[in-house]
Amino acid sequence: MPAEALDHSTTPTLTLDASTGPGAPDLRLTVIEPPAGRVRLNLGELWLYRDLLMLLIWRDVSARYRQSIIGYGWAIIKPLVSMIIFTVIFGWLAKMPSDDAPYAIFSFAALMPWMYFSGALSSVTTSVVGAGSLLTKAYFPRLILPLTGVAVGLAEMAIQGVILGLLMAWYRFVPGWQIVLVPVWVLLCVFTALAFGLWLTALNVKYRDVGMAVPFFLQAWMYLCPIIYPSRIIPDKWRILYGLNPMVGVIEGFRWSILGMAPPDWTMISVSFVVVTAIFVGGLYYFRTMEATFADVI
Repeated sequence: MPAEALDHSTTPTLTLDASTGPGAPDLRLTVIEPPAGRVRLNLGELWLYRDLLMLLIWRDVSARYRQSIIGYGWAIIKPLVSMIIFTVIFGWLAKMPSDDAPYAIFSFAALMPWMYFSGALSSVTTSVVGAGSLLTKAYFPRLILPLTGVAVGLAEMAIQGVILGLLMAWYRFVPGWQIVLVPVWVLLCVFTALAFGLWLTALNVKYRDVGMAVPFFLQAWMYLCPIIYPSRIIPDKWRILYGLNPMVGVIEGFRWSILGMAPPDWTMISVSFVVVTAIFVGGLYYFRTMEATFADVI
């Protein structure tokens, strides 16, 4: 049939109308590209995915001691056994000073923030690598993973707080008004774990040695913190240097709120806070810079 005989009125056609009139079709095109140029933190995106964050937190909390006979009893056993060992060796035998408080309370008040910090830091360090299958299937703000890691340990810390209250009742130790400041030091402890964790989890994606080295460094780090001894035994000329350890300020503040004895060295605590803030800001930018490559590397 000649081409002229074709009835063009019945031939389906696709018309791309670029007009902007009232009846014009919507031809907007969405292009997904990796971020370029300056790193944008885009922290408001976390609020849009808050349901996912809560879901992951609840999943990890419920699964932490799944198929365990003792369950959350481990949150009590670990600090309690450590407290007993420290009390016998350092309190009774070594006669370590405890700021005129029972050594059991003195050590337990420091073990609480330290055990939270060490557990949270370990969880955050492996949070991205452990969620490799999730990263490659769906998009969500990668910051949700380290935030989940620091939130899960708070349940254990709350349980340990009840045990600390029972210890204080056993020794008939009444805290002062400083007890109301405990949440401040808990938040600073969370902030510290997240600050270091952002660096470590991003590095762990590329260098898996980081995840294996963290438990060793945490073990050594514990003895650099005023857990079995008060920070006042540190000579004055070394206090600022000692305060560069961020957990020094956290533990000293937490213990002061519990014991209510001599006020902590605020200069040392200020140095610790400045160090944590600098590490957090740097870690946040480094994490956001590297997160675009997480799925490819994993």
